[in-house]
Amino acid sequence: METDSGDSTMIHHLIGGTLHAPPNPRAGCHCLVLQHGGKLALVDTGIGLRDVAEPEKRIGEETIRLEGFQFHEEETILRQLERQGFRADDVTDIVLTHADPDHTGGLADFPEARVHLSREEHVSLARGRVRYAPAHFDHGPSWQLHGPSRERWLGLEARSIALGNGVDVLLVPLFGHTLGHCGVAVREGERWLLHVGDAYYLRVELDRDDHPVGQLAALRADDDARRRASLAQLRRLARDHAGEVDCCGYHDLDELARWSSPWRTTTSV
Repeated sequence: METDSGDSTMIHHLIGGTLHAPPNPRAGCHCLVLQHGGKLALVDTGIGLRDVAEPEKRIGEETIRLEGFQFHEEETILRQLERQGFRADDVTDIVLTHADPDHTGGLADFPEARVHLSREEHVSLARGRVRYAPAHFDHGPSWQLHGPSRERWLGLEARSIALGNGVDVLLVPLFGHTLGHCGVAVREGERWLLHVGDAYYLRVELDRDDHPVGQLAALRADDDARRRASLAQLRRLARDHAGEVDCCGYHDLDELARWSSPWRTTTSV
């Protein structure tokens, strides 16, 4: 397995689950593992072990059918980390783009981790909106909520997350898909990696308005006008800041494949 050098951060891109609801294309759950100083942080958690064991109880039959959840224990983030020699308690922090069930299923696999979320998303979650899976939070996550900030990052609001391990991480509001949906920016040396969550489903949305996946994105958005405004901001970043930031989304399997091996490493100082 790869190790860090003590003052560097390694970013691993892993598939944390698969979704397939024909005629929609297969989709992945593109999670990040941030490794620094022997400790780990996650960006989103994918489908968890408890989901695999009790899918209908945890997620619900209708959601499983509509979203096309696939349940494979070997794809869970915990099992992948264990194959690299890590334990659940090596994960100190989890940063969620939002609280949809394909992003939160693995939370219970890391019960000691602090869970970072936008305050707006937590309010929406607490109101019991039907899109969420309440069983994913029954273990009582250690919520760390991040509200509005005056900090700016490349023209967008940014909310600093103090992980305490030297990793520069920002929550970047990209509201619309859900009412508190955020991207997660991680510094990579002189550049940034922005995990956009579900602000786009497929990378082609950065270039085209007429792709059929846009209709699916609009259908599943809590506020489609804000979703489209967030997508416009991502297009601006891709156009005006290509030398400073790379973007990746949660569901595009072709995009995930371009990040090299399943245990890819990039180093930031």
